[in-house]
Amino acid sequence: PTVTMDDIIKMLPVAFCFAGAHSASVFALSAGAVSFGQIVKAAEPAFAAVLSQFVYNKPVSKAKWLCLPVIIGGVILASVKELDFAVSALVSACIANLFAAFKGNENKKLMETEGLKDRMGSVGNQFALTTILGFFMSLPFVFLREGNKLGEFVTLFKTNPVISSNLIASGLWFYGYNELATMTLKKTGAVTQSVANTAKRVIVIVGVAIVLGESLDPIKMLGCSIGIGGVFLYSIIDQLLAKKKEA
Repeated sequence: PTVTMDDIIKMLPVAFCFAGAHSASVFALSAGAVSFGQIVKAAEPAFAAVLSQFVYNKPVSKAKWLCLPVIIGGVILASVKELDFAVSALVSACIANLFAAFKGNENKKLMETEGLKDRMGSVGNQFALTTILGFFMSLPFVFLREGNKLGEFVTLFKTNPVISSNLIASGLWFYGYNELATMTLKKTGAVTQSVANTAKRVIVIVGVAIVLGESLDPIKMLGCSIGIGGVFLYSIIDQLLAKKKEA
């Protein structure tokens, strides 16, 4: 990419929201049960829809609004048996949702900025630059909260292969997933990308159960089916209604 300093400044809001969303998500998942964090994070499309509708002036159809409770309800149903309520997890997950919603809308606005998208070269370059900026923005918070543990962490990373290999693998998977999510955003919109992100949570619940050998009880399977079905309905509802009007 051949970006200017002015381009970098325009990318700062996206980078800040990226760092905030990831940091708050990690805190939410560590403050309470993973399933509870996933339930609250499932509300991300609602945050994105509200911001798109009232802040960024990108209306969401009534039919799509009605699909959101179905999707969110499916994730809640799939996770409800493992529910472990924690106020700190609830607050931090809601903050993460707010940051993620702003990030999606700001990212989309960045992609549509004339000149900048050409200098950026590709969506992958845009994501790489915002990730680097977000990393530097998060460093002060890291040193403030856990700076005294960095020495211990470095020692564990060097001596414990489980920690080092899982940390590297986690980072690579996380980067790849978020780059693909950014590519999805370019072809769709902030709300649709958030909906796809919520569908991912349903797949994560099932995938984790299979990998860890957990039982997939009927309620969990029903919740997963409702969640995935809701996402599919969200993606086609406007086209279905348009065809009905034409008929």
